[in-house]
Amino acid sequence: MATPNELAAMRRAIAISAQGLGTTSPNPPVGCVILDRDGVPVGEGYHLRKGDHHAEVNALTAAGERAEGGTAVVTLEPCNHHGRTPPCRQALIDAKVSRVLMAVMDPTSRGEGGAAVLEHAGIEVERGVLEQEALLVLGPWLHSLRTGRPHITWAYTLGADEDHDGEGFNELRRTHDLVIRRNGTIEEGTPGGHGGDSFSVPVPPLGDEPTKALRALAEAGARTVLIENSSNEVARLLADAVDRVIVDVPGTLPSSGPTAAGGQGLELIPGEFQLVEVRPFSRYVRLTAKRVSLSH
Repeated sequence: MATPNELAAMRRAIAISAQGLGTTSPNPPVGCVILDRDGVPVGEGYHLRKGDHHAEVNALTAAGERAEGGTAVVTLEPCNHHGRTPPCRQALIDAKVSRVLMAVMDPTSRGEGGAAVLEHAGIEVERGVLEQEALLVLGPWLHSLRTGRPHITWAYTLGADEDHDGEGFNELRRTHDLVIRRNGTIEEGTPGGHGGDSFSVPVPPLGDEPTKALRALAEAGARTVLIENSSNEVARLLADAVDRVIVDVPGTLPSSGPTAAGGQGLELIPGEFQLVEVRPFSRYVRLTAKRVSLSH
């Protein structure tokens, strides 16, 4: 069982893992915290982009010799293969940690898996620690692996005639690999944020059917795509593939017109979506809904 200190460390690892959203793809956004023998945090790190050090290596580097005999708390099973960087399970073994806690198992792990190799090396391993909480960050990446296409978010402001360029949309852009703007152009969510030879920005048109468009986005290296509003050909092509809807609703609706009570403007969330979050945001109320059916 995880101790209170270890649970706190996992939540910290989940929090810092989100720093990699919008730049790690096609790799996953991962966070790691190192506790010393006494359960005191002595190092942390996250993965920023493909080709850079992984979260475990960054955390171990910060911890130094204090990692020996300690615990590594990581949001995703440590990798078990040589790629652009050495396998993280070996870095943990070399650092002589005594225990590793992981939230989510890695479906891309090769061979017997990083967890099994750690156990063979005599390291205590605990799986599934705060898994559902870690999926708040890793969920879209796993969805992309499972479906073979990016996780699609459609965001718009109710009644807006122009792009909603407030801080809210800036935040959304930087946490997605690609952004489809109102005018149909496609941009990197964080300009220059991804590795140069592992990611590209596709140029419309993406094809004449959804399958071709989704394939083009996936082949570019994107795991997440943000559609801003829906008044362009690319957005309409991907309408049935949307996984999440985010709507900014003015805090006060007008007393007449299309967004007044009883008007069609109040049908904010499509029927196949379920509302999962409501929160005030600047002058708006932000509604977030996720698709109920995954059959698409």
